[in-house]
Amino acid sequence: MKAAVLGKPIAHSLSPALHRAAYRELGLDDWTYDLVECDEQGLPAYVDGRGPEWAGLSLTMPLKAAVLPLLDHVDHMAAATGGANTVVFRPEGRYGYNTDVQGIVDALTEAAAPSPGTVTIIGAGATACSALAAVGELGAPGADVILRDPARGGAVLATAQKLGLKVRLRPLEDHNQGDAVVPDLLISTVPAGAADLLIERTLFSRTPPMAVMDVVYHPWPTPLAQAAAAAGAIVASGFAMLLHQAAAQIELMTGKPAPLEAMRAAGQAELSARAPG
Repeated sequence: MKAAVLGKPIAHSLSPALHRAAYRELGLDDWTYDLVECDEQGLPAYVDGRGPEWAGLSLTMPLKAAVLPLLDHVDHMAAATGGANTVVFRPEGRYGYNTDVQGIVDALTEAAAPSPGTVTIIGAGATACSALAAVGELGAPGADVILRDPARGGAVLATAQKLGLKVRLRPLEDHNQGDAVVPDLLISTVPAGAADLLIERTLFSRTPPMAVMDVVYHPWPTPLAQAAAAAGAIVASGFAMLLHQAAAQIELMTGKPAPLEAMRAAGQAELSARAPG
């Protein structure tokens, strides 16, 4: 059977290390998992061209929303968040799933983060939508969402409405001026370095959040993770999110329990190999 991860750019993806390790551990010697550079324009033809030997696809940016019209069935979380990161090919059609939500839930649970009453999410893209859905699964009533661009709040507002959650949009400028409310849980969904000023000026100048998650996994630790650990907060890593969302993909594609520790070891080895010097 065949599977692959698609996106653009894609060379940095850690998914092949995780999925191939799972295949080895599960004895799926005839399974392959490849990297495919693909953009929105090329996605329909690529999906249409997959034959019966294909088990599924992992999708990263910018394909999670673009794939939805190409699917026959979309799970609840993919519909609510407006994107699928997983496609499973079955005889009855193409199924789309969002396993990023489960990845965030499992990463926070593994880190022993307490159930959050108040949540702040930095960013408003696809991962922020998944983070909002995840905190709802963990029992939070909603979240404050910090925006660098106030015009980009539509997606998280739509996710909140579909899931019955409350969202308050807050501009980054307010926090940079020191007007920050410290939440129980802080999740950063922005690229490495994008939240550094916010961290430095506000969030760790008083009582820190009980738990912090940064979805960046390389390089690690990020400045946010370092500041959180130094302040005594529980820290959940982007690698843990990636690992657990991949484990959910493995189970969907193979029908077998994911060998989590073998996947973890392979992913950590790959990250170590990429570390400078």
